[in-house]
Amino acid sequence: MELIFAAAVCSVLVSIVLKICKTRGYDVLQMISCNYAAASVLTYLWFQPDVQQLSLQQTPWWLIVVLAILLPSIFVALSQSLQWAGILKTELAQRLSVVWSLFAAFLLFQEHFSSLKLLGIGLGITAVLLILFGQKQSTASHTSSFKATGALLAVWLGYALIDVLLKYTTGLGVQFALALNLIFACAFIFSGSYLMLSHKHLWHRKSILAGLGLGVLNFANIALYVKAHMLFKDTPAVVFAGMNFLVVVLGVLSGVMLFKEKLKMSSAAGLVLGLVAVACLAYAM
Repeated sequence: MELIFAAAVCSVLVSIVLKICKTRGYDVLQMISCNYAAASVLTYLWFQPDVQQLSLQQTPWWLIVVLAILLPSIFVALSQSLQWAGILKTELAQRLSVVWSLFAAFLLFQEHFSSLKLLGIGLGITAVLLILFGQKQSTASHTSSFKATGALLAVWLGYALIDVLLKYTTGLGVQFALALNLIFACAFIFSGSYLMLSHKHLWHRKSILAGLGLGVLNFANIALYVKAHMLFKDTPAVVFAGMNFLVVVLGVLSGVMLFKEKLKMSSAAGLVLGLVAVACLAYAM
């Protein structure tokens, strides 16, 4: 259980670091780019992927390129959501992206849907709608409300799309560690190239160092989560439920205690329904 708790802490710390650095003038795009450089190196050192499986013909390069573009993009959306909607709602939207992943599993991978899964999906969608409704009430201007809602929706949909594409990639016979390493490396190359070509972004030492630290946290979250699944391979639902519950709870605590976010009635109802939805989906799995 210590591994699951540590993975959840790293996940929430990623959001906390992004939110704090954004308010203190760090260049978030530089941080995101350097994050993938650190994550790529650490993935190679930790998982030691078999590079002999790398092939120009067999490796699904188009999928790796798509994911390498999506990952930095969704990280930007995450940063915007943290700024406009807060860490509490952002974490819950990110966790409830599993709703769309299950829809894809049913439509694309022919997964069986039980009544409990359907209940979990229904509660999850209701939870997100309650949070979005509460977001519109809690923002002062129409512009900020629109930005917050859009960012939350991008996080909700974007993480599900990445999850589905990752599953599809590994289903093509590519080793997970190798695919992940390639995706991180390409994400660094693409985002770094964009920054190099953009005259608006001059590299700053503090943003680079913060990005490398962010990459360590991002990688630690993945490595600990995978390790937990390896140790509890017979009870994956325990890992899934524990991770999601802890991230949501820690996200709520950090939002309320560190950033003084207010928990309105609709958001509180969405939080409770979200936790119940995660529990239903975990038990159904």
